Amino acid sequence: VRSEFGGLEITTSATAVQALTDALLYLDGYPFECSEQIASRILAVAALRDVLTAFEAEGLPEPEKLVATVDSDIKRLATMQKEDGGFSFWGRRDKSWPYISIHVTHALQRAKAKGFEVPAEMLNEARTYLREIRARIPANYPEGVRRSLIAYSLYVRNLMGEADPDAAQRLIRESSLDELSLEAAGWLLTVLSGQEGYANEVEAIRRHLANRASETAGTAQFTSGYGEGDYLVLHSDRRTDAVILEALIGDQPENDLIPKLVRGLLGHRVRGRWLNTQENAFVLLALDRYFGVFEKATPDFTARLWLGDDYAGGHEFAGRTTERHQIDIPMSWLTERPGARDLLMSKEGTGRLYYRVGLRYAPSDLALEAAEHGFSVERVYEAADDPGDVRRDEDGTWIIRAGARVRVKLRLAAPARRYHVALVDPLPAGLEALNPDLAGTERRERPDDNELIYTIPGYPSPFWYRWYEHENLRDERVEVFSSLLPGGVYSYTYLARATTPGTFIVPPPKAEEMYQPETFGRGASDRVVVR
Repeated sequence: VRSEFGGLEITTSATAVQALTDALLYLDGYPFECSEQIASRILAVAALRDVLTAFEAEGLPEPEKLVATVDSDIKRLATMQKEDGGFSFWGRRDKSWPYISIHVTHALQRAKAKGFEVPAEMLNEARTYLREIRARIPANYPEGVRRSLIAYSLYVRNLMGEADPDAAQRLIRESSLDELSLEAAGWLLTVLSGQEGYANEVEAIRRHLANRASETAGTAQFTSGYGEGDYLVLHSDRRTDAVILEALIGDQPENDLIPKLVRGLLGHRVRGRWLNTQENAFVLLALDRYFGVFEKATPDFTARLWLGDDYAGGHEFAGRTTERHQIDIPMSWLTERPGARDLLMSKEGTGRLYYRVGLRYAPSDLALEAAEHGFSVERVYEAADDPGDVRRDEDGTWIIRAGARVRVKLRLAAPARRYHVALVDPLPAGLEALNPDLAGTERRERPDDNELIYTIPGYPSPFWYRWYEHENLRDERVEVFSSLLPGGVYSYTYLARATTPGTFIVPPPKAEEMYQPETFGRGASDRVVVR
């Protein structure tokens, strides 16, 4: 590596729970008040009141206002409960929805557990509905949806003190874990964990979830769905992550997926919150469970770091805080001291220490091969006008005619969802990017590689949308940014002109998560000759 660039980075902190005020404010001020949204607001307040009070989060409503809101919401739900004990979206005139009925019962039980007053008759009628859930599910519901509804009802009944592990075991044996949704597996794990006589089922669920986790160096996530039945259970992937996170905390608090799921969920926030009321409610419940298990003790400790026999630094953490402290050890210092040295970290005091260790470096060899650590990136040069303007020799060298326009094609592949992605393509010194937003520059015409094309049945014309949010065409590189990139393959194309004859070494194109740079990928370096 180049000794004058980069070094060792060690970041320490005392919490994995970032400020969550915006998520609560989103639910508190949500404009549409169907029974699901009211229940989700109750869940959020019940989950977050202790956490946000501990961190003294700015902007949080006064505790008295939060209590009054929950009390009012419970009374409102009481007027919406049907004779069968269930709930619909909007009131007593509509038929009960199984998922909404389970979700409202969930909220009522959580509120009761946090000390709020819930009418006993109201809760008992809801409990009866859950006991009879198999008979309450319409016959036209897809089988996967039916199983998930049963699993969710068993989970809520478990919270109410009515554990029914036999029913959970029977649900698994009716089909198989592969035919259950991932969140159903998470709910069943909570019901079965710690129960005598069900060790085989618990171990099978653990293995099933571990095999389906999509991990990077810093985060983890799950992806699932119900197809056309999504709307019947208000499904979303982040809800699945939250359900499984809570289940793992209760079953295997030492599981390495737990902090990765927390970081993945926090990274998915947009404007401080998640996508919808369901996601916010379940994520906040899971983070409340995380806070109660892993960060119960108020931080009051000192973290210190040694590299070999040399003291590198330390930091004192006192009280609930979201601050981070970073220690940087220059690469020049590392390279001047050859040989292996242990990296030692100590924590003295109470509380939980989180740390990240990273190495930022510049390779000394200019001929780099492709590397995949969360992304796959490829680059190809093509002629934009005359096919003879660009060719590639057998040794991989690109030969470009001076003055010619070149089409640069980048291909980016992400095996799973990625957050705050930066795609960067360094330019050879002999090429200059053509910015279509500048006057006098040739403009791109649709369709092009930078836009994904999709069609809607009944509409004669296809639709285009860009997979990225921002691009920079600079003198020496081209940059593309996306805050949320679903798993898949993406293309980006731009035009450049060969302006300067010569032989040039081109650094590889690279993609990385800006806030988790250890998740990255690069293509191979290239040799370009302009003549």
